[in-house]
Amino acid sequence: MASTESWPSPPRPRSGEIRRDDVFGRCVLFSPARSRRPSDFKSRSPASSSSNPNSKPFCAFCAGHESECAPEIFRFPAGSLDDWKIRVIENLYPALSRDAEHSPSTADGPDAVMPGKYSLTGFGFHDVVIETPDHSVRLPDLSPEEIAQVLLAHKQRILQLACLESIKYVQVFKNYGASAGASMAHSHSQIVGLPLVPPLVSTRLDSMKKFYDMTGKCSLCEVLSNDLLVAETVHYFAIVPFAASYAFEVWIVPRGHTVHFHEIDHEKVMLLGLYVNSTLNCIGTSLERLIVVKTRSIVSRKWTAVDLGGLLKVVLQKLSKQLNDPPYNFMIQAAPPDLPSSCAPSVHWFLQIVPHLSVTGGFEIGTGCFINPVFPEDAAKVLREVDGSR
Repeated sequence: MASTESWPSPPRPRSGEIRRDDVFGRCVLFSPARSRRPSDFKSRSPASSSSNPNSKPFCAFCAGHESECAPEIFRFPAGSLDDWKIRVIENLYPALSRDAEHSPSTADGPDAVMPGKYSLTGFGFHDVVIETPDHSVRLPDLSPEEIAQVLLAHKQRILQLACLESIKYVQVFKNYGASAGASMAHSHSQIVGLPLVPPLVSTRLDSMKKFYDMTGKCSLCEVLSNDLLVAETVHYFAIVPFAASYAFEVWIVPRGHTVHFHEIDHEKVMLLGLYVNSTLNCIGTSLERLIVVKTRSIVSRKWTAVDLGGLLKVVLQKLSKQLNDPPYNFMIQAAPPDLPSSCAPSVHWFLQIVPHLSVTGGFEIGTGCFINPVFPEDAAKVLREVDGSR
């Protein structure tokens, strides 16, 4: 039997830190003593686990069951019958009703009225984007071009809702896994059009404006760091934010300053960008970094959906491989449609991905501060080293 003297001494615990998030305007406590090694921080309940994986469940989102869903808004390709790729439908159990009476006098939110019992009718839009007709296909199983079409479906519906004077904010989000809020296993995302700007969005906009007023710079234009980088393409980069509220949280950020998600471009001729996507598993090497820099100087700076789709695919695959296919949410964090032009220099949209690896406790609920057991630099290194290709 080996002597205990042959085992190395355990590493000295890293000191904790309190960091300020200049985008969401909150503090995060980093407490590495509360976790294991970052590489061992895996989901205990994979989102796609099933007691009988060979069974084919009944699902109203699958091809052939279109009549059993809520009314359709549009589909891609337009006019397709049985060969559709994406469908956007009304939510059968909406959080808000498009048929409710709108209350325009108080539509600007709680801050626009006198203190007291603030109330609005439950007016709004709640839609579902069915991302594939195949029940067994997850979003990262799709090609970059197919994920781009999903993102363009989001864009199209945002533009439709933004045309309505009664809609003040549109939130796109995806819940993957039951513990992340998904009630249907079939791959889908959701879009909610609200008659007000939610308080958390207002706080985010105010925090970014404060950073800009103090520094003269956009907080997200300044956020890229090699220590926090997970992957990058010609037009986007993925990072673990400096003050990540959640373990292994990832943001996908446009390189150029852009306010609205719906400004992404439909351009398809992005062979160089797609080539860079195919090499993201080696992104830390000098060769691939050189390719990214050189390609960025050659290709016109448009916010292409294909480029974004490829990077989203890689990041989701990295999270799935490293963290045992965890439940997650992703949210598109953008600006209200009618954002004042004076705020445009400080607002920068991004896509936020939050794996569900722990539960929110009383400290977080009571203080609004989050405890993250994994330092962002450690999480980024772990994800950077994972092969995100198929």
